[in-house]
Amino acid sequence: MCLAIPGRVVEIYEEAGLPMGRLDYGGVIHQACLAYLPEIKVGDYAIVHAGFAISLLNEEEAQRSFDIWEEMIRKADEAGIPLTGESQSAIEPSE
Repeated sequence: MCLAIPGRVVEIYEEAGLPMGRLDYGGVIHQACLAYLPEIKVGDYAIVHAGFAISLLNEEEAQRSFDIWEEMIRKADEAGIPLTGESQSAIEPSE
């Protein structure tokens, strides 16, 4: 499942003849092929699927996505719903 979290391009380089980039996802860096977005540049935001940058976002669109994620995390936390895929008992030690 693709969660469509925007990543910010921090580096562009070439590998095996393909344009590649390193994208920052809140401090976690992943690489992706940039061949589908020839106009992308350092500082841009992109959505990556299966290792390929497939959609370019402006900073406002990326920020809107981050805000929605933060709201979803806050609401899940308020409802006691873990977002880690683990059961609540696995997260909190029993007394």
